[in-house]
Amino acid sequence: MPVPPSTDPAPAEPTAADRKERIIRSVALFVMPFLMVTMMFATYVGTMHSPHPRQMPVAVIGSGAEAQGVVDALNAAAGEPVEARLVASRDAAVELLRDREISGALQLPVAGSDQATIITASAAGASRAGTAQQLLAPIAVQQQWASTTEDVAPLPDDDRAGISVLFAAMGMMLAGYVPLSMLLMATPHLLRLRRFVPLAAGWSALTSTIIWLILGPGVGAVDGHYLTFLGVGMLTTGAVGLAQLLFTKVMGPLAVLLGMLFFVVLGMPASNLALPVDTMPGFFQFLHGVLPLPAAGEALRSALYFDGRGIGVHLLTLAAWIVAAVLLCLIKERGGAPIPQAPQVDGPDTPLPALAGGPPRSKRFRYVTVAAFPLSILVAVVGLMSFSMHKPEPHDIPVAVVAAVPEQAEQVAAGLRAGLGGVADISVATSVDEARERILAQDLVAAYVLPATPGGEATLYSSSAAGSSQHMMVQTMFRQVAAGQQTPLAVTDVAPLSGTDTMGSNSLYVGMSWIMSGFLMLAVLRGGAPHLRRLRQFLPILGGWAIGMATWLWLLFDVIIGAVDGSALEMIGFGALTIFAVSSVTGVFTRTFGLAAIVPMMVVLMMAGVPASGGGLSIYMVPEFFRTLQGVLPLPAAVDTARSLTYFDGVGVGRNLAVVAIWAAVGLLLNLGVDWWLRRRERTAGGTGPHPAPDTSGGLDGIVGEPAPAGAR
Repeated sequence: MPVPPSTDPAPAEPTAADRKERIIRSVALFVMPFLMVTMMFATYVGTMHSPHPRQMPVAVIGSGAEAQGVVDALNAAAGEPVEARLVASRDAAVELLRDREISGALQLPVAGSDQATIITASAAGASRAGTAQQLLAPIAVQQQWASTTEDVAPLPDDDRAGISVLFAAMGMMLAGYVPLSMLLMATPHLLRLRRFVPLAAGWSALTSTIIWLILGPGVGAVDGHYLTFLGVGMLTTGAVGLAQLLFTKVMGPLAVLLGMLFFVVLGMPASNLALPVDTMPGFFQFLHGVLPLPAAGEALRSALYFDGRGIGVHLLTLAAWIVAAVLLCLIKERGGAPIPQAPQVDGPDTPLPALAGGPPRSKRFRYVTVAAFPLSILVAVVGLMSFSMHKPEPHDIPVAVVAAVPEQAEQVAAGLRAGLGGVADISVATSVDEARERILAQDLVAAYVLPATPGGEATLYSSSAAGSSQHMMVQTMFRQVAAGQQTPLAVTDVAPLSGTDTMGSNSLYVGMSWIMSGFLMLAVLRGGAPHLRRLRQFLPILGGWAIGMATWLWLLFDVIIGAVDGSALEMIGFGALTIFAVSSVTGVFTRTFGLAAIVPMMVVLMMAGVPASGGGLSIYMVPEFFRTLQGVLPLPAAVDTARSLTYFDGVGVGRNLAVVAIWAAVGLLLNLGVDWWLRRRERTAGGTGPHPAPDTSGGLDGIVGEPAPAGAR
C-alpha cells in the first residue's frame, strides 16, 4: 500500500542570523569553563606560589641607640620585607598586636641579660604570626641573644589552624553568590528588588545559622558567638547577594563570571585568612579593605578573638556594598530594560526549568530547588572542609631511626614508640642511603640518624617537597627529642622546594585545576546543550577539551607564570587523562540526574579530595578516613603526580596513572550503560525523543548537528 506523502511542513532552513547565534552560543559553552578555571588558578598560583613579605609591619620594643639600630637594620633589609617601628613598652606593642596594626614585636634584652622575646598574636593569623617570627628571629641570632616566643592572642585548642573564620566567611560568600544564577533561570520574578530584599534577609539569617551550627555544635571550632555569626553573616550574605543581583540585572547569565572574579578569585588572596595579606602584591593589599570576603573574615576574627576591636570598619565595608548595590539596582529597574537572556515572565506560575538544562517544573519544585541546591553546596564546603582541617593532629607519621649499630637503632626506636605514642610510626632503617631512598619514594616522612660518635650531632632527613607542613612538623618533634637526649640536631632537606614553590602549594593547584576543568565542562554542557544525549555526541568534545585545557594549563603555570617546572609532555598527558576521566564520570550523573548531580560530584572529586591529597595539610594530620581515600580519588593522584614530576623524577606516577585510568574506564562503561538506559526509556515512551528545555536549544547546533529523532539514534 503506498504511503501518502507527508503533509507536515518542511523544517525551515536556519537563517544566517540563526546560525550566527548558534555559533556564539556554542563558543560560549567552552568560554565559560575556560574563563572560570583560568581566572581562579592564574590568580591563585600567580599570587601564592611564592609569597614573600612586603613591608610587613613589626615593632621593636626598647629605647636608645641600640633599639633604633635594630629598627634601621630591619628597614634596610633587601626587598623591604618589613616596615619596623620603635615602641617604648611591651604594653604598647601588645595593644598594636591586638589592633592588628603589627604582625609581631621584638622585645630587646634588658640590661645585664641576653634574653630577647618575640611577641606574636596567632589569632590574627597563624601564618602571619609565623612569618613575623621568621623575620624577627634572625636579629636575635645576629646579636647573639637567646630568644623565646610569646603568643598574646593564641588560637583556641579546638581551632588550632585558625580556619573557622576562613570557612565561615567563605560560606557566607557562597550563600550570597551561588543562588542568583538559579533564580535567573527558575524564578526570575523574584529578581525585582522589592521581592528580593526580604527574601535575602531571611536567607542570610538561615544560612548564617547553619554555618554557626556546623562550626560550633557540629565541629566544635567555635564556642558560642551565635549572634556574632548572625549579624556578620546577614551583612556579608546580603552584600554579596545584592551585588550579584546588580551584576545579574546588567549581564544576565554572564554575571556568574563577574561575581566569581570579585568574590572568589580576588577575594581569597586579599582576605588575609589563608596567607598574610602582607605577602601578597600591593593590589591585593588595597582590595583587603574593599572586598566582602576580607571584611567578613576580619569582622569575625575581631569578634571571636579580639573583643570586637576594629570590627566597625569591616562592618561599614559590608554596609557600603549593600547601600551601593541597592541604589544601583533601583536605577537599573527604573530604566525598565529587561535582564539579558532571562525568561520574560512576571509571576511564579509559568513553568520553567528548576536547573539549567532541565525540564519545566512546577512552582513548588522550583522554589525548593533554588534553596536546596546552594544549601547543599554550603553544607558540603563548610562542613567537610572544617571537619577535616579544624584541629590538625599528627598521627602515624612514618619515621625511621638509623644508627651505626642496629641494636642501638632498635633501642632508640622502642623508646620513641613509647614516648611518641600514636603520633609516629617508628621503624628502623639499615642505612642512611636506604632511608633517603624511602623518603624520596615518599614511604617515609623523615629519618632520624643517631650520632656516629658520643657527643656528636644527630641528623634529621626529611623533604619539604613531599609536604611543607609535615616537614615542619617532624622538625619540631625531633628537636624536642634531640633536646631530651642532649644532642645537637642538624636538618637535611633531601628534596627541597623550589624558589617558585615556597609554600609547596603548586601541586595542589595543578591537580585542582585539572579536576575543576573536568566537572565544570559537564555542568556547562548539561545546562547549555541538554540535547547532547549520546556518548558519541559529546565524547569528541570531552576529548578535545581535555587535551586543550591540559595544554593551556601547562602553558599558564609553567611558561607564563613560571611557577611549575615539569616535563611538558608528561604534565599535559596526565592532565588530559585526568580531565577526561573526571568529565566522563561526571557525565554519567549529569545525564541521569541532571545538573543537581554536580553537587555530589564536587563533594567526592574536590571537597573530599583536598584533605585526602596532602597537598595543603599533611595526610598525617587529617582524620584517618582520608588516608583511605588517598589511594582511590583522582585529586590525590593528580596532586601526587604533579609533585612527583616536579621533584621526585616521576616516582609513583604509574600508580597514580592506574587510579585515573580506572576512573576513565569506569566512566566510559557507565556512560554506555546510560546510553542503553536512555534508548530503552525512549522506546518505552513510544519513540518520543528528548527535547531541549525552553530557551536552551541551539547549544552546539551547527557544530555537532541538530538533535536527531529518537529513532535515528
